[in-house]
Amino acid sequence: MLELEIPGFGTVRAEHLVSDFTGTLAVDGKLLSGVEEQLAVLAKSLNIHIVTSDTFGMVRSEMERVPCVIVILSGTDHDLQKEEYVRKLDPGKVIAIGNGKNDRKMLKAARIGIAVSGGEGCAVDALLSADIHVRSAGEGLNLLMHPNRVKATLRF
Repeated sequence: MLELEIPGFGTVRAEHLVSDFTGTLAVDGKLLSGVEEQLAVLAKSLNIHIVTSDTFGMVRSEMERVPCVIVILSGTDHDLQKEEYVRKLDPGKVIAIGNGKNDRKMLKAARIGIAVSGGEGCAVDALLSADIHVRSAGEGLNLLMHPNRVKATLRF
């Protein structure tokens, strides 16, 4: 669990990290350098969930060494499916990270939403739905590895 008291933002007691894959943790289907190691560290305190459209079909092979739950979405309305996934976990216990338009509802529903620009950009709707914006997944995961940085960013 990641627990923080953030002045003006409130208490955060996160048990889950829910992340998009394509464009967030990976570019062109390939996991970004250093992300695997960061996720392994975070998996000691948070349950990791990868909820993805898996555009390139590589999430299972790229994430095989990371302790996580992988959910590959099907059909349409992936934005609603991602939001529902967060809601089933209990949004107050979720930190979400994503970059796409289909991540916007997940980012908004989570206790803390982190929008990532990365190598594939960030949809404006995702950015506007997040609490924090970072330039890369590595930066976002690093914030969670050093939670006082989250506190410094979100306090008011």
